[in-house]
Order: sequence, then structure tokens, then C-alpha cells
Amino acid sequence: MKVGILGGTFNPVHTGHVRMAVEVLEQLGLDRVDLVPAGEPPHKQEAGLLPFGLRLDLVRRAIKGIPGLAANPLEAERPGPSFTCDTLTCYRTGGPADEFHFILGASTFLELHTWRRGLEIPALASLVVVNRWEAADGVAGFVAGHWPEAVPGGAGLWRLPGGNVIRLLDIPRLDIKGEHIRRRWHDWRNLSLLVPDGVRERLEARAGEVERYWGERRERPAEKAD
Repeated sequence: MKVGILGGTFNPVHTGHVRMAVEVLEQLGLDRVDLVPAGEPPHKQEAGLLPFGLRLDLVRRAIKGIPGLAANPLEAERPGPSFTCDTLTCYRTGGPADEFHFILGASTFLELHTWRRGLEIPALASLVVVNRWEAADGVAGFVAGHWPEAVPGGAGLWRLPGGNVIRLLDIPRLDIKGEHIRRRWHDWRNLSLLVPDGVRERLEARAGEVERYWGERRERPAEKAD
């Protein structure tokens, strides 16, 4: 089985995350892409992080009805920070015959050397680096500098001795950020098309809990008369 893995804080999950998962699923012909919310993000101490259970619920609602996408709660099932190397090791242990593809943005890829065992990640899974418009030249240089044994296999593709690859992948640009979603939610702005409908509806249904983490919303604007 060919499995894609897309991790993140998902605070909250938004349309950009879902579209990225769908694009990788389709372009690489994967059997499944798992969205994996971080239990305790080690590199991104994000203020106002929603509880794991709520973030996982939002992911499940975001991907409902989309074939090939799944939510995996494994990072809440072990103590301590959610290190990617540990997550990928869990995947390999659970599916030793499976083929894994770890998905990340180009700017994040260029930070791998700062992660715990970050430069070992290509030995655990193939890397899918999305959005070539973001830092394509930087990606090529980073590969050459950190994995000199990687053999170019065509435009935007490098093959590693162990059989995994590093691949640049073009996807539609959806420049959506979690902080923008949180700010708009706080200001009672319309989140349609920024987050899936199920996410928008759940944020409203759990507004009291969300406010405890994202901060109290400003006074609701008066309804405009017809």
C-alpha cells in the first residue's frame, strides 16, 4: 500500500491542507493520505492551540466524504513531543511492506536540518515537497548539500540509495494560514471556502471552548436590516 502522511498542528485544519492532501493523492496515485494532527508540537509552540481531541474532530469533518483521505490520531497515543522521526518509525513498524510518502512544504523542507533526526527522515519515507514556486532553487541546493548520494532522476526528482525519493510537486497555490483563520473567526468574519463547511460549523457549535484557547471574540456585529 502506498500511503501519504501530512502532519501539522491543524489549528484549525483548512482548505489548503485538504487540497494539498488530495493533490498528492491523485498526482502520485497513492492509496491513502493520512492527516496526522500533532499531539504536542515540538518546533511550533503555537499560542492558543486547541485541544487535540477538537483538532482531530475538525480534521475528520474536513475530510468527510473525500475518498482516499483519513485522519490518524497516533500522535496523541504516546507521551512527549510529536517528533516526525518517531511518527514515521511508528508507520514503518505498523506497515513494514508499505510505501510511505511524507508531505511537507518547500520552506519547511529547508528547515529539516534543525529537526530532531531531520536529515534521517528520507531514510524513513520518501519526501514530497509541494509548491515548487515557493523555493525550487533552494530545494535543489539543499538536497545536494545534505544528501550528496542522491541521484537526479529528472526534473524535481532525486533517488536515494535506500530506494526512497525526494520529489518536488506542483499543486495549486492556496495561501491560507491558521492565524488568518483564527483572526477572522475572532472578528466574526465569514470563513466560507477558507475552511471546509464541517469545520466552520463545528467551530461555531464549540465556540465557548474555542474562545478559551483563541481568545474571547469581539462583540458580534449587528445584523444588517434588509
